[in-house]
Amino acid sequence: MPIAAKYSHAIFQKLERDVIKLSSKPQAKSVHRFRTGTRRLQILLGELSPKVSSSERKLLKLLSRIRKRAGKVRDLDVQSAALRSLKVPQEPRRKTQLINHLIVLRDEQEKKLRKAVDADTVREIQKRLKRAAERFNPEACHDPLAVAKAMLKPLERAASPLTEPILHEYRILSKRARYAAEFATPSNEANRSIAEMRRIQDALGDWHDWLILTQTAIKYLGEVRESPLAAELHNVTGAKFRHAVAVLSQTRGKPETVSPRAAKSPVPVPVAPSDREQPLRLTS
Repeated sequence: MPIAAKYSHAIFQKLERDVIKLSSKPQAKSVHRFRTGTRRLQILLGELSPKVSSSERKLLKLLSRIRKRAGKVRDLDVQSAALRSLKVPQEPRRKTQLINHLIVLRDEQEKKLRKAVDADTVREIQKRLKRAAERFNPEACHDPLAVAKAMLKPLERAASPLTEPILHEYRILSKRARYAAEFATPSNEANRSIAEMRRIQDALGDWHDWLILTQTAIKYLGEVRESPLAAELHNVTGAKFRHAVAVLSQTRGKPETVSPRAAKSPVPVPVAPSDREQPLRLTS
């Protein structure tokens, strides 16, 4: 299936605008759009294009470094929103303290992000984006749906029982596959594939957001047994985990086995953030 030329060309222009917004004021929306834009460009140049130039490799490396910094801000934005949505009658003061703690952490990370996106860096990104856009040839790209399906192959043969790290890998793969599929020319097949990948990504992303929030709360408030708020967050995370497993079960068409440790552990198993995206190449 051919790539959607108009959509793919627009990625370069949108990302340039997002970089400029990020350098002026890293608000939650601009941070999120920059991160998704850089990931889409990574898929477009690193996975769908038949060859990456040295300038494009430098561009992707530069954007990846900023994206990781922006990810720390984004994580705190998501944690704050999740915590505010939680209705907990116990420890209202501790909830307020934790929200304020997240705000302080967010301010610290925002300062580091703004320092990383200085005027010289923005100009370099703009220059390399322009070069990449001029060089980009959608007709030479790999089939987006074929690339997406290849990315999802590990999900079909993933080991059981499921653990937090395995779900984390599912989350990364489904996200990258969805971004690849979105470059396909619109069709019923593409729409079905994108909707399915989005369903997986949403369930796993929701679980991961609450997991990170729970880990932050335990670090700040103490262990689950020491704080009713931390215990409640852990309970919510457990429910999100079970929902994510159910979604995967429906997608794979078979019941999933949950790791006893994942189901019973009083403290969530830490999941290291992963921006390690290994390029996947298809032969022409």
